[in-house]
Amino acid sequence: MKIERLLFPTKFGEVDLNSLESLSVLKDAGLKEVILFYVIPREEVGFVPYGGYLKQEEERIREEVRIRFEDWQKSLSAKGINSRIIIEVGEPVPNILKIAEKEKVNLIVVGKKKKVAHDGPFVGSNTLQIITRSKIPTLVSKYLVQFEHEGESVTRTNDAIFKRPLLATDWSEPSERALELLISLNGLIEKAFVCHVIGVKISKSIDKTELHRIEKESKERLEKYCERLKFAGIAAEPHLGAGRTIMEIIRISRDVKASMIIMGTTGKDRLHDFFLGSVSHRAAGMSELPTLLVP
Repeated sequence: MKIERLLFPTKFGEVDLNSLESLSVLKDAGLKEVILFYVIPREEVGFVPYGGYLKQEEERIREEVRIRFEDWQKSLSAKGINSRIIIEVGEPVPNILKIAEKEKVNLIVVGKKKKVAHDGPFVGSNTLQIITRSKIPTLVSKYLVQFEHEGESVTRTNDAIFKRPLLATDWSEPSERALELLISLNGLIEKAFVCHVIGVKISKSIDKTELHRIEKESKERLEKYCERLKFAGIAAEPHLGAGRTIMEIIRISRDVKASMIIMGTTGKDRLHDFFLGSVSHRAAGMSELPTLLVP
C-alpha cells in the first residue's frame, strides 16, 4: 500500500501551504502526484431572486483559485512532484469523496491545518463526515496547534509528521492495513512505536488470571508487529496501555514524543464495528497530533 497520488482539498487557510509542503517528503516514499482541490460553495454562485445563476461570479472565483494554485504548483514542482488543479461547485464533503474515488488517490488530506486554543476540537463537522465515510486512507492534518497540557497552553508545529509515528492497533484488519501503510513509509521514519490498550470494559469484566493472559498475549502480538517493522528496516518499540483507550493512546503518544498517530478505522456507517470507528474518530478529534486513519 503506497501513497502515489494525494488529494489536497483546501479553503486557503493561513498555513495550508505550509501543511502541503510538509507532505512533500512523501516523494521519497513513492508520491508522484498531488491533486489540488477547491470546492466553490454553491450558495456563493447559486440562484438569486430575479438574477439566476451567477456565472460571472463563478468564473471570477475560478480564476482567483487557479492563480493561487499555480503558485502552489511551483513549490511542488521544485520538489519534483507533479500536480493538477480541480475546481468544482457544490458541497465539500460529497465532492471530496467523489473526486477521491474518481481519481483513485491513495490519501486524502483534510482537517484544520491551524487550530488555536478555544477553537473547538481538532475535527470539524465536514472532516468528521469525511473520515466516517471515506474508503480511502485519510490524514487529519494539524500543522499548527495550541492545546492545554498539564494546565498550560502549548503551541506545536507538526511539520515532520512521519519521523516518529505511533501505530495504535486493536489487531483488526484495518489495523493490519495501517501497519502495511506504515511499512511503505520506511524511508521517512526515524523510529516507529506500536501500542495497544487493554480497555476499561475488558479489564472490569474479567478476573486477574484472564487479565494476565490477555496482557501476555498482547505483548506477544505487539512484538510481532515490531518484528515486521524491523524486518522492513524500521526501528520499532512496543507499548502496552490499560485504561480509557483514547486517553491512553494520547498519553503514550506524548510519552514517546510521537509525531503522528496511525489507526485502523471501519467507519461509523458499519454498525457492527461502530466502537472501533468511534475510537479512531475520537482520537482524531482529541489528539493534537496529525492522525492517519486507514479503512
